[in-house]
Amino acid sequence: MHATLFSVQSFERSFLQHANTRHHQLQLLDTRLCADTAHLAQGAAAISVFSPDDVSGPVLEQLSSYGVRYVAVRAAGYDNVDLVAARQLGIRVANVPDYSPYAIAEHAVTLMLTLCRHLHQADQQLRANDFRLDQLIGFELHGKTVGILGVGRIGAVVARILHGFGCRLLGTDVQPNPELTERYGLEYVPLSQLCAQADIISVHTPLTPATHHLINERLLKSMKPGVMLINTGRGGVLDTAAALRALKSGHLGFLGLDVYEAEKGLFFTDHTRDLLLDDTFARLLTFKNVLITGHQAYLTREALTNIAEATVASLTAWGQGEAPAHELLPPPVKAGSSATPASAKA
Repeated sequence: MHATLFSVQSFERSFLQHANTRHHQLQLLDTRLCADTAHLAQGAAAISVFSPDDVSGPVLEQLSSYGVRYVAVRAAGYDNVDLVAARQLGIRVANVPDYSPYAIAEHAVTLMLTLCRHLHQADQQLRANDFRLDQLIGFELHGKTVGILGVGRIGAVVARILHGFGCRLLGTDVQPNPELTERYGLEYVPLSQLCAQADIISVHTPLTPATHHLINERLLKSMKPGVMLINTGRGGVLDTAAALRALKSGHLGFLGLDVYEAEKGLFFTDHTRDLLLDDTFARLLTFKNVLITGHQAYLTREALTNIAEATVASLTAWGQGEAPAHELLPPPVKAGSSATPASAKA
């Protein structure tokens, strides 16, 4: 099968090439998919996309006119894909939901540990020959109450890891998993109770219309003073401007982010020669109690291998007239309804 892969990072290429044992014709582009670049897929039966790509209805219409019939998302989340429009156009879509919950969960806990022990600040001081410890007093995870917002595959691994640290675990999810309660003592509680009691909150919820800015000014004010908030899920779940105000007031004690609601056009690109025009992001970087990584939580050899293999497997299945293991099934479109973006598990 001839496939055009958009937003391919340099570190992805070897993994994709190694996984291509069926010798599909892969065109690997570092270009982001949008209305102005969709023409690059001409001649391809399939495309593959990543989180920075625009796979909205108008772009899908362009792709369909070029003969594209398949979209393989190299990620678990697919909130950038208009599934309703895809179904109307007869374009089939697959994602990679199970590439590695461990990669994301371990990164979330890494952010927690780095913040609670001021490791990023300690590194900066030491490199400046400042060996004082006065500003580096941290706290232990042991005995702390951690709230997990979204206890799916990733949240479950977070619970397992933090259980080993001796944390009290709270969780909120639309589908409680009794096994986590039995094995790790995780207590499912309403979101309001989780916010009121948790010393640390880790976000792993999908981005949907209902969860967009779920963590807003009101919810932040309901959290314990000095709370640590970690988001490795989707940037849009957090109202960043509200979080910035909570940091300035001191109510939000620590903030660890691997995702950012305005990350498109910012993350995955070298901007060393550019002015940082995002004032909110620039302000976040001035806080010593804020740690931001550029959407790298998934970036492990194991996860990259799984993503590449699953993406190629979807192409192979489609080429053989079969359904991939992780093909997405959008809801039926009612007559007269307009195409709206769908969303996915983080």
